[in-house]
Amino acid sequence: MSDFKNIYEQMKEHGMQLPIEPFRIRIPDAKAVLEDCFSFFLSFENTRFSWQQEYEDVVEWLTDNNGRGLLLYGDCGRGKSILSRYVIPAILLKCEQKVASVYDAPQMNKNIDEVLKKHIISLDDIGTEDVSVNYGNKRLAFAEIIDAAEKQGKLIIISTNLSGAELERQYGKRVMERIISTTKRIEFRGRSLRK
Repeated sequence: MSDFKNIYEQMKEHGMQLPIEPFRIRIPDAKAVLEDCFSFFLSFENTRFSWQQEYEDVVEWLTDNNGRGLLLYGDCGRGKSILSRYVIPAILLKCEQKVASVYDAPQMNKNIDEVLKKHIISLDDIGTEDVSVNYGNKRLAFAEIIDAAEKQGKLIIISTNLSGAELERQYGKRVMERIISTTKRIEFRGRSLRK
């Protein structure tokens, strides 16, 4: 093993591709931080925060993400978009001093090259976008971003109303395998919390 440390350094010197160390999130007292942040952002809608079982898994991820991103999927109105758009980016900025770049599906398609330059990417409402067409060139933006997450160590946070099977149908087995390898997956089930 020690022989390969030397080889690793030589590979680095030659500019060879090397595995990228994943971004670790370790937030102490993550449950209190999540509740406080969620309550703050819901106050803009004059809505009170109500703890849901799925949030326990989000707390576990915030406590130690093990270098993986996050996929929030399932039923509508359960807080996935608020988490991916505001709560998690705010927590990362406050506790880790890291900026998460947030895009919804149409923005992702429109700005694919900009999105690919970011290291922490939060994508909201995946599955609602069309194929990106720029000067006649068709691109599958989400597939490119998931590929970059796996190959370049990007931290990706995704929210979608699609199920795992629907994600695979829409994007294919290869993309689904990459989602599985790069994220912790949390299913949101139950009636909508919107009033």
